[in-house]
Amino acid sequence: MAGHSKWANIKRQKARVDVVRGKVFAKISREIIVAAKQGGGDPDGNFQLRTAIDKAKAASFPNENIDRAIAKGCGQLEGEGDFEAIRYEGYGPGGVAVLIEALTDNRNRAAADLRSAFNKNGGNLGETGCVGWMFDQKGVIAITGEIEEEALLEDALEAGAESYELLEEIDEDTPGAEVFCDVADLESVSSALKEKDYDIREVDLRWIPANNVKVEDPDLAGALIKMMDALEDSDDVQSVTANFDLTEAAIVQLT
Repeated sequence: MAGHSKWANIKRQKARVDVVRGKVFAKISREIIVAAKQGGGDPDGNFQLRTAIDKAKAASFPNENIDRAIAKGCGQLEGEGDFEAIRYEGYGPGGVAVLIEALTDNRNRAAADLRSAFNKNGGNLGETGCVGWMFDQKGVIAITGEIEEEALLEDALEAGAESYELLEEIDEDTPGAEVFCDVADLESVSSALKEKDYDIREVDLRWIPANNVKVEDPDLAGALIKMMDALEDSDDVQSVTANFDLTEAAIVQLT
């Protein structure tokens, strides 16, 4: 899993800026809507909804907006909440594989926006399945605070996790770790770690590439970041994952 978190760290920095701009609020709202639509409006009995609400609160999403999004998902607001989940796949500069998760009420608009973002940034939107086989979906539990590695290893394995990665910075100069598990085990692993008094910052699903393309060229690195930004700018996009790993030298030149 090492290396994947370099891009994850960059995305966290971007996310903090996005929150200030209000960009992520629409994405969080859609996530709550779809979770409520699929599993009902009671967070106690809907782990996906509970996770989306926790994410919303971490981003200072207003409580009344959370309630409205749940109501939309449950069909209590007529004509609203009709979103569907779609996965898009494609290639970026340098041939990197890109996987996109979208929640949209207009799949034609979403596809057109993503095709344009790819084309303008040296990539191309592919057919379904063209790169999906290169990724595995995993549950990810982000933990903040000073971590005692031996204790985390023991507790994570006991909880049913597959692996972990220590991070020097997980949230504004705060160290932490990410624990990875099978998607089906995400709720039980996160609950077990919470019972061990770990400070759980976020629980989420993430597509993780089986193999990464190492990017050393700062020009290619810049082109990839620009493409990722353009794809994430789409209102329909919830997440973008690619199988590239920036070297430390490339990151330094970019930042």
